[in-house]
Amino acid sequence: MTKAAELRQKDVAALKDEVKSLQKAHFGLRMQKATQQLGNTATLKSTRRDIARAKTILAEKQAAK
Repeated sequence: MTKAAELRQKDVAALKDEVKSLQKAHFGLRMQKATQQLGNTATLKSTRRDIARAKTILAEKQAAK
């Protein structure tokens, strides 16, 4: 199952929590990058896309109400 399919199974509250946790993770990665501690910078791109994916599905669910 893909990440999008897993997200579609969650309700609106769970999606909001997912977005918040992804944003916190992305902030942590940005701070690691700023202090030269981040080894794999590709994780920034993947977390940014995960946030966008979760926000898109959240918007779809809220529009369907």
